[in-house]
Amino acid sequence: MNHRATVDIPPSTMTASEQSPDFSVVLGGPLFQLLRKAHLGTGDGIELLVRRLVFFVCITWVPLFLLAAVVAFVSGSDPLDFLRDIEVHVRFLVALPSLIIAELLVHRRMQPVVRRFIERRLIPDQDRRQFDRAVESALALRNSIPLEVALFVAVYTVGLWLWHDRFGIETVTWYAMPGGRWNLTAAGFWYVLISIPILQFLLLRWYVRLFIWYRFLWQVSRITLNLIPTHPDRAGGLGFLGTIAYALGPLLFAQGAMLAGLIASRVLYHGEMLLDFKMQAASFVVFFVAMIFGPLLVFTPQMADARRRGLASYGLFAQRYVRAFQDKWVVGFGPAAADELLGTGDIQSLADLGNSYTVVQEMRMVPFTMKDTWRLALSTAAPMVPLLLLVWSPEEVIREVIKIVF
Repeated sequence: MNHRATVDIPPSTMTASEQSPDFSVVLGGPLFQLLRKAHLGTGDGIELLVRRLVFFVCITWVPLFLLAAVVAFVSGSDPLDFLRDIEVHVRFLVALPSLIIAELLVHRRMQPVVRRFIERRLIPDQDRRQFDRAVESALALRNSIPLEVALFVAVYTVGLWLWHDRFGIETVTWYAMPGGRWNLTAAGFWYVLISIPILQFLLLRWYVRLFIWYRFLWQVSRITLNLIPTHPDRAGGLGFLGTIAYALGPLLFAQGAMLAGLIASRVLYHGEMLLDFKMQAASFVVFFVAMIFGPLLVFTPQMADARRRGLASYGLFAQRYVRAFQDKWVVGFGPAAADELLGTGDIQSLADLGNSYTVVQEMRMVPFTMKDTWRLALSTAAPMVPLLLLVWSPEEVIREVIKIVF
């Protein structure tokens, strides 16, 4: 039995993509380094994920709960005022944990992406250096200290300005008193200066990560890839790019949760109608699904070209084969050839050729499927489903769902 010898390649001679098998937009940046030093860093261990969830909830929601309770006790205000603020609870107990959970999922799904480009030989040998430069550029941007500092500055400048411009205090709340937007309670100062900026920073950081990922894909799309039109994934071998969208489900779930919290507050405490938000909700879902899948269209020109060339090549090959088949078995067939026909592989080869040509015809122009888009859309819309309970009873909701399904 022959055994393939293995050779250890010195690290100094390995390419960037080989040196960085853990390519990820998550593992990097000043915040990642701080969390790692605090033993909260991003990793595969689930215990680290739980620690991060507890840590961020403890510095965003728990102080609000405690300070609001103290303010209510001292001032004699309604102690349930804070607990009725659905938008706050959704932000820090649903959306923020979802953003953290997304880090682990995206990290694990993105790890093998670089290797798949190499393992599937999608990158020609002569363009390998260009591919390595794209990897290096993505990792450098991911680890950029000025970039995260800029996000921090934006949160405490633009973010605070937007909050000051949008929210007017007209009644007594758990976080502020009438008389000015900065007439805040102790809970209000923590809410405005700590909790909201943390959530905004994590969200903006995710947008930057998506930008890095899409920038990397765009750079790879500038390389002439070795796409195979007969690949079973019906995407020339790029079908793995669509599956990474599943890992982004918690990110879109967080976005949907924040919108659902805002709508619930408007309906319950401002007298607005739930159905008035149906167009906004639908547009919201469409926008974020398009934001995730739209950048993958950079590969469409190459995929279309691979399909076009595949149809031409397999069409010519099929024409020659069926012509030879017809000449041999149809035109030149006689009684003496009956025994030859039995057991011949020509008919099976003809069927296999037809199947290959069908695969080329069915090759998609995008590296994702409608099933992928529907799953991501459901992830975005899922937090809005409980809003139906504001209009219908649980029995009515179940009845309407049954009508839709069956």
